Amino acid sequence: MEITTLQNQVDEWIKTVGVRYFNELTNMAMLTEEVGEVARIIARRYGEQSEKESDKSKDLGEELADVLFVTLCLANQTGTDLQSAFDKKMKVKTERDKDRHANNEKLKK
Repeated sequence: MEITTLQNQVDEWIKTVGVRYFNELTNMAMLTEEVGEVARIIARRYGEQSEKESDKSKDLGEELADVLFVTLCLANQTGTDLQSAFDKKMKVKTERDKDRHANNEKLKK
């Protein structure tokens, strides 16, 4: 699925169910909160912290989807075409890093 399709889907949901977008600062705070929830799962499930019994049922995919949703909201309300931005970023990363990771001794272990 194209990112543009996702942006349009979120915009339609906001207009029909969500009434309106929260302001950009509110959405930025919400994005930070959602990233924190992802970090909590990663730190406990894949890191060295122990996971509380009450956290074991939390779905990482659902939390990542929350991050994506709020990111799409921010893109929509700031007029950012994420598809173009992502395509451009992948080109830059590919050109910049094409040999960097292949030559990284730390990654060959």
